[in-house]
This record gives sequence, structure tokens and C-alpha cells, in this order.
Amino acid sequence: MDIAYDDFGAGEPLLLVHGHPFNRSMWHPQRDFPGWRVITPDLRGYGDSPVVPGRTLLSDFANDLAELLDKLGIERVVLAGLSMGGQIVMEFSRLYPERVRGLVLADTSAQGETEEGKRVRNETADRILETGMAAEADNLIGKMVAPDADAAVVEHVFEMMRTTQPEGAAAALRGRAERPDYVELLGELAVPALVVVGSVDAFTPLPDAELMHDRLKDSKLVVIDGAGHLPNLERPTEFNAALGEFLGRVS
Repeated sequence: MDIAYDDFGAGEPLLLVHGHPFNRSMWHPQRDFPGWRVITPDLRGYGDSPVVPGRTLLSDFANDLAELLDKLGIERVVLAGLSMGGQIVMEFSRLYPERVRGLVLADTSAQGETEEGKRVRNETADRILETGMAAEADNLIGKMVAPDADAAVVEHVFEMMRTTQPEGAAAALRGRAERPDYVELLGELAVPALVVVGSVDAFTPLPDAELMHDRLKDSKLVVIDGAGHLPNLERPTEFNAALGEFLGRVS
């Protein structure tokens, strides 16, 4: 899988994994961390990467990232993921624990999918294949960001959602419907971790972040006041301060 990616700066490697239904442009405010080589891929089915219809498991995404790191000659990396990206990061940690130097889990959850969640994700996949992503973007934009989010941020988020290929988004939804529970895994990870959550996140609220923070052996929890599901875009100054402090600790 030859996925698209950007590669910024030089130094120790940091891999940023976007969520659904976004692309690598969501990490634009996080591209510049002195001393760090920041790599932002488009996951399969998103952005400029190939679209593979059907079902894309979290393990498929994780294996794609491992192949990208091999291509770039990177053995170990700090991994950061938001929402679905956070679950991909956890799956990568399960498959390739020896390659992980540190974890950033932003606005995500470690619990396995529920039966109701499976039904909703599969129904959503069916719907977007029938009606397209523009209608889905209209339905979701009000929950993705805080009510007072900057208009330019709202437009960026809406554009990412609207332009995502329905086949890629549907495949990811069907794969996430099968996601395992990562709560026990987090307790086995010995690397430093940062857990970040927006204070008004409608999808993965504070209790989800607190659960991950409690399970991880060496983690810090940061709540970004006033941010919704995308604090890295909504409150980049606060998000980058937390990320920069964490990277300093890892380095």
C-alpha cells in the first residue's frame, strides 16, 4: 500500500495519524517542532492515498504505517493519533510494541465496539455509499468542533469531510465496527504517553480519556478547555504546548 504522506523537518521521528473522515491536512498546525521529523500520512481510503473498498481493519491501517516507516528507514517512532487515529496507534502498539517510543492519544477511546456501535457504523457505511459524504459532513460538522470554533477551522474540517471518498470512509467504518478492546493493552505498555481531550468533545468525552490515563503506566492527561473533538485545530496553541512538553520528556 503506497500511501501519500508529508515529511517535515529533521530529527527524531514523530508520526501523526489523522482521524475519520479527515486527511493529513488536519495536522497542519503541528508540522513544526524543532528537533523532530514530523511525518503526516494519508491513511488508505483518505486524502491522496489509494481507496480500497470493502472493509479496512485497524490492523490494515497499522500495517500500512509500519510499511511506511520501513520505507523511510525508521525503526522506532513517537506515535500520535486522534479519534480513529488514536485507535490505529493503539493497534500499532499491539502489533509492533518494540517500534514505539511514546504515545499521544487525542480524543479517542480504548473500549471495544458495542453491538449497538457495530450496527450504527455499518448503517452509516451503507448510508454514505448511497448519499455521499457531503450529506454526512452536514450532519456531523456541528458535533466535530465546539460551537464557538473559528470559522476558518470549521470550513477546513467541513472540506476534509466533504471531499473524503465514500468508499474509503465506508470501509474504515466497517473495520472500526470490529475493533477490539485496548483497555488491557494500555496497562501493558511501558512507554511514556500523553492523553489529550477537548473539554466539550461530543464523541469521546473526558471519562474515556480518564480511563486511558488510569490504565497507562506513565501518562499525563491534558484537557483543552473549550475545544471539541479536534483540539489540535481548534486550540493549536494549547495543544502544541502539551505536545511539545511531552516530546521534550520523551527526547
